[in-house]
Amino acid sequence: MSTEHTARTSTRVPVGHFAPVPGLNESVLFAGCPEVIGTPFSYTREEEVYGEGEEAEYVYKVVGGAVRTHKLLSDGRRQITGFHLPGDLFGFEQGESHRHTAEALTDTKVLIFKRRQVERAATGSAEVACQLWGMATNDLRHAQDHMLLLGRRSAAERVATFLIEVDERLGGTGTFALPMTRRDIADFLGLTIETVSRTLSQLEEDGALQRVGGRHVSLRRARLRRVVED
Repeated sequence: MSTEHTARTSTRVPVGHFAPVPGLNESVLFAGCPEVIGTPFSYTREEEVYGEGEEAEYVYKVVGGAVRTHKLLSDGRRQITGFHLPGDLFGFEQGESHRHTAEALTDTKVLIFKRRQVERAATGSAEVACQLWGMATNDLRHAQDHMLLLGRRSAAERVATFLIEVDERLGGTGTFALPMTRRDIADFLGLTIETVSRTLSQLEEDGALQRVGGRHVSLRRARLRRVVED
């Protein structure tokens, strides 16, 4: 039996590589709802998880690594709409098809759940429905915050806010490896890659962060927050 799925139709099965099955508790999406069990898959860097316009048959939870979602604009530019980090659920659409394309930023492991199974669980369990509602409202809040960030903030404020948020989502230690490139950050924040590079250098000169080779950064959070609040 092949461990790789390669169908590329509008109703394809997940592309990626079947991964060893973790423990039952790790595969269950909702506490107290053991019937909603995910199938583990792995994706290599830059591998597509699903494409825009494809049927939204599955929901995905990041176990390790990171995923970006993006949309190509009519002029060919790319707008990144989100970064999904360990613990995040993505791919849950209001309609029947995906509005964005999802790709692995690094070697990534996910759990894949059938959307209909999740919807049935929500119909039969108020607890599951509340958890899904909480996820939806959190996504809405994040979208509103991002809209404000793009419309009313300077380049330095955008980059500083982004770094603080990624740090918090990765555990809040202040030191972490960015899974995304500077171009990814630029396409998410509505900036050019040159502006992102220049802003990171300026923040480092100002003592708000320290770069330790590659994409590893160590934040001076108090100074970084002053950039956002000034």
